[in-house]
Amino acid sequence: MRQFFYVLIAVIGLAQAAPAQTGPEAEIENTIQSQLDAFLADDFVAAFDYAAPNIQGMFRTPQNFEMMVKRGYPMVWRPDDVTFGDLRADGAEMAQRVIIRDQKGETHVLEYRLVDQGGMWRISGVQILPQPGVSA
Repeated sequence: MRQFFYVLIAVIGLAQAAPAQTGPEAEIENTIQSQLDAFLADDFVAAFDYAAPNIQGMFRTPQNFEMMVKRGYPMVWRPDDVTFGDLRADGAEMAQRVIIRDQKGETHVLEYRLVDQGGMWRISGVQILPQPGVSA
């Protein structure tokens, strides 16, 4: 019994010593989630800040960005549930798969593209991916 107790203490100690998720994975998820939170709060100025310079240059103002998001990505503007999938490097960008269930209960698979801008991850594009078994 005493040996079991020491093993249990050692396991608990190791679990507490394990580092939290760090590095690009956590930072990328945080960037995407922060933008989604800004959308839910209808704070398009904050949401626009998470966009990379290429996106900011394309839309120029948070108001233009808002119109694009509401028209083209309603599932992102009002997600019901968000799950982060695979993350992969693709040249200078990182590609993060995100599964979003919208408020109608429909599931959407998106690929977020992010670039490191001076130590901060910014969203450089979002693509809605086709789902297996769904035809156009």
